[in-house]
Amino acid sequence: MAVTKVGTTTLKDKAIKKEINRAPLFQKDNYMWMGIGALVIAIGMFVMSGGKSENPNEFDYKSVYSTTRITIAPILIIAGLIIEIYAIFKKPKRQL
Repeated sequence: MAVTKVGTTTLKDKAIKKEINRAPLFQKDNYMWMGIGALVIAIGMFVMSGGKSENPNEFDYKSVYSTTRITIAPILIIAGLIIEIYAIFKKPKRQL
């Protein structure tokens, strides 16, 4: 007949739990990916900006509704947000 201990923890188990609780939430890799995501979002915002017309009384359809602004910039911003989500949910490597 096997005897199992229920509800008891050893000092080693407590020390391991304490170390896990003190570990930082994000590691260097997480911050690196967050920086890359922020950079991609900033590039998307930069690409989307602009469109100033030389003559304010004229509407320049090509500069306002260009493919770069309507398609590429939103794709860059969404890609940056996906990178940010990956950076947040990426599990750090255990160092025990």
